[in-house]
Amino acid sequence: MVGVVIVSHSKKVAEGIKELSMQMAGPAQKIIAAGGMEDGSIGTDAVRISEAIKEANCGEGVVVLVDLGSAVLSSNMAVELLEESGEKIDVRVADAPVLEGAISASVQAFIGGKIEEVVSAAELAREVLKLQ
Repeated sequence: MVGVVIVSHSKKVAEGIKELSMQMAGPAQKIIAAGGMEDGSIGTDAVRISEAIKEANCGEGVVVLVDLGSAVLSSNMAVELLEESGEKIDVRVADAPVLEGAISASVQAFIGGKIEEVVSAAELAREVLKLQ
């Protein structure tokens, strides 16, 4: 199963998105929240994100959803840290809205989607209109 990591500058936001995603996907889906800094302040931490990626990994890769620009930078740095330490995890940072993308990715992963399908499901969430 593909794992999902939610990266937000806010711990509460990441945990809330994880909670919603778990309700939609199911408790067996690996979804890890990596929000805020270690001390609870606002920000992102590449080391915490790399640990979340390792925790989410079930052997079929991990899709990372991010909220703002520096979360992308921290996530990319986390991937570099994993590579430097010899970890061999297929990690993809999805270019998707964090909430809708996380739910879509989590459901696709839960039903057995491969990593490309999980990324695609997350990124497709950009196109879903809420009002018509």
